[in-house]
Amino acid sequence: MIEKLIGEMPKVGIRPIIDGRRKGIRESLEEKTMNMALSVAKLIESKLKYPNGEPVQCVIADATIGRVNESALCEEKFRKENVGLTISVTPCWCYGSETIDYHPLRPKAIWGFNGTERPGAVYLAAALAAHNQLGIPAFGIYGDQIQDLNDDSIPADVEEKLLQFAKAGLAVSMMQNKSYLSIGSICMGIAGSDVQSSFFQKYLGMRREAVDMSEVIRRMEQKIYDEAEFEKAKLWVKKNCKQGLDLNKRENQRNADEKEGDWERSILLTMIVRDLMVGNEALADKGFLEEAGGHNALISGFQGQRQWTDFMTNGDFMESILNTSFDWNGKREPYIVATENDSLNAVSMLFGHLLTNTSQLFADVRAFWSPESVQRVTGERLEGKAADGIIHLINSGAATLDFAGVQKKDGEAVVKPFWEITDEECQQEMEKTSWYPATTEYFRGGGYSSHFMTESEMPVTMCRLNLVDGDQPVLQIAEGYTVVLPDNVSEILDKRTDPTWPTTWFAPRITGKGAFKDVYSVMNNWGANHGAISYGHIGKELISLAALLRIPVNMHNVEEDKVFRPTLWNAYGTAHLEQADFQVCRKLGPLYGRN
Repeated sequence: MIEKLIGEMPKVGIRPIIDGRRKGIRESLEEKTMNMALSVAKLIESKLKYPNGEPVQCVIADATIGRVNESALCEEKFRKENVGLTISVTPCWCYGSETIDYHPLRPKAIWGFNGTERPGAVYLAAALAAHNQLGIPAFGIYGDQIQDLNDDSIPADVEEKLLQFAKAGLAVSMMQNKSYLSIGSICMGIAGSDVQSSFFQKYLGMRREAVDMSEVIRRMEQKIYDEAEFEKAKLWVKKNCKQGLDLNKRENQRNADEKEGDWERSILLTMIVRDLMVGNEALADKGFLEEAGGHNALISGFQGQRQWTDFMTNGDFMESILNTSFDWNGKREPYIVATENDSLNAVSMLFGHLLTNTSQLFADVRAFWSPESVQRVTGERLEGKAADGIIHLINSGAATLDFAGVQKKDGEAVVKPFWEITDEECQQEMEKTSWYPATTEYFRGGGYSSHFMTESEMPVTMCRLNLVDGDQPVLQIAEGYTVVLPDNVSEILDKRTDPTWPTTWFAPRITGKGAFKDVYSVMNNWGANHGAISYGHIGKELISLAALLRIPVNMHNVEEDKVFRPTLWNAYGTAHLEQADFQVCRKLGPLYGRN
């Protein structure tokens, strides 16, 4: 059995805060305060799941918290229960600095009940002021409508913020003490594959692990893999992987024996990269105890080009299958593996995965097609969401099959968590994907590139983490839609790049201002050659997550009323939110570092 990662999933700690004055006041509020805690726990456990499909778990303090000794008792329980983030709730005035969560690294939020019988809003303001004064940011949650004290429901606006915070806080906690595994080194001068250990440690709480690509060859030659699984995988590939025509020039085509060997090496590469990431107890049964342990890698990257691909089978099949929500062993959580060892795009993919539990699309942000250019080349005009122009998202031979666009929910095209995907949808994704012999001008060692065209319109969010001046991270976010072009238009445009690679046409949502003045401006302001694409409009969740990690967002098209950050950000300005974001992140420094 292959386990994913070491360590328990983080839990959400619920802290019921109460007025500590006895002999009447506290006693009258005990039931209401604990009911708030119970309602938040019920909401989170019913709405949110971990990436492995299990419901998120909540832990409620054993008793209400009115004084510092009770805060300490709660903290001791949370420490034992592996609580990764906290939500404090209260319907009333309480003692501010005595009852807040002082943990310096743990994400935290406070819901102050909006009611007139007791001043929950007054405590919320006092507690947030204490947080801000201490430099321990906290999210403030306060409903926009007055509730009666006996109303134990959670208003819709409060529910939205509770879930948005919880998703971001869980993502922060799930990254802690995990690894980024760099297989190889810098690929073709790509900055993102110059892996910065200090960034992973200071901003994400992760370590950087590294192995040379020669380790893959060693494992192939010494059979450090599960041989029974290898035979199973070969049968699955032969049955399900549709091989495309060899589009190479005749003199550059590989013979039948070489192509058969490419399939076997592609499968072995997939198994070996997975085992390097998370280990495999089957290796221990063969006497390879050290190799069986893996690197506890939440994400990884494979250099490939060029030292590997100039003479070995490329990594396209491996990257496609590992990033997909199923393989020959059935449906499972996708592994996050970055093409060309682009660690920053791997982190961008990780953010999207932890917030949505879905697979992520790795793509080159390849070209901007204006309406005029499309009409000149194809004779057709772009329409619908594509009318203002499109960006060609295409990776050099590898992409998650989940973005083929065949998954459905309530009649709409979606990308689902693995536990919601049907067997029929898995089969449809395989049928929509052709595995073309790799273009040998790029990949001299052969291999197979996945090709599909995203066939459905879906809401998506593209993001990218970049490092500036060596160590300052910034995040870019672009919400928009995948679009479907007429077949003749799509074919003409696609063939201008490489018809053996997977394509997604992307239309970002335009605001008419700044980097989103038009589609050209989005492309022109994108900070790197790669982007990570997630299903759904998750820009607001990404902004909350970035704030928790102290990473400023330098470009986004999220509506201002959906931007949700700790209230400390307000102290740095409310008129120019982007400027305030940079100032407070610079002031606080990285979450796990020292400023």
